[in-house]
Amino acid sequence: MKVAVMGAGAIGAYVGARLAQAGADVALIARGPHLEAIRKTGLSVASPLGEVSGLGLAATDNPSDIGVVDLVIFSVKLWDTETAATAMQPLIGPHTRVVTLQNGIDSVAAISNHVAAQRVIGGTIYLFAVIDRPGVIRNSGGVHKMIFGTGDGNSLLRQLAGALDEAPGIDAMQCDNIRRTIWQKYIRLVPLSAATALTRRPIGDVRGNAVTRNFLQSLVAELVAIAGAEGHDFGDDQISEGMAFYDGLPEGFKSSMLEDVERGNRLELPWLSSRVCALGRQHGIATPANWAASCGLQLLADGSPV
Repeated sequence: MKVAVMGAGAIGAYVGARLAQAGADVALIARGPHLEAIRKTGLSVASPLGEVSGLGLAATDNPSDIGVVDLVIFSVKLWDTETAATAMQPLIGPHTRVVTLQNGIDSVAAISNHVAAQRVIGGTIYLFAVIDRPGVIRNSGGVHKMIFGTGDGNSLLRQLAGALDEAPGIDAMQCDNIRRTIWQKYIRLVPLSAATALTRRPIGDVRGNAVTRNFLQSLVAELVAIAGAEGHDFGDDQISEGMAFYDGLPEGFKSSMLEDVERGNRLELPWLSSRVCALGRQHGIATPANWAASCGLQLLADGSPV
């Protein structure tokens, strides 16, 4: 199976490395110093789930260098979705499938503007990974679950599931209702990102303080209400389950948005807390906690060192 990772940052490069370990023919589309380091010394993964050192993979910033593949893992940052979906056209052949692992809830629809909708497979991943330095992905262990849809039953997705079964450091499964699964992650991701990035503190500090814990729970409650209005009624149990999820994270865990704040990177805020506020206005649901997060992070959204 020939695989291209469109957006080989922390998540994409990690998945690509694990698929390569399982025997897939993997090529990475990356850019900047990260790309140069992969070309020069290979891709490395530092993880308690299995180390990878100097893995030699084809790497480029031009999809035309790779050509048609069986499968595209689409993992670019949300603001690059339209540009990347256009740029990946040389990867798409008659039978290619695109599995998206982006954050947010709009990925499949956005990519389907550029690739036939039946080829685009929704997916989500629970994985804590960052680019430690160019060419090196750091994964702290913990949850490492990837879920993707069944699509039209194409055999490529069964091959992907089989490869992931062989891959170390990833637990993977297919899901008949991937849209609901994506929303379930969204309910957990948005509050975690907002609360840690806004306070500039890891989850242990946020959940350990009565005031910030209440703020975190309010963020979750608003997401659950919005999900219900969007047709995904999870019930109030999702609030307690969300808080239990946060309580199970390592004390010093930082969301990727907090990591981006600390590094002065651009934030996915418009697709997370700000998107929740827009949906709240659409459905007539108040979202004061998410509004506070959206406003509080607005000046950092385009990237600014703190």
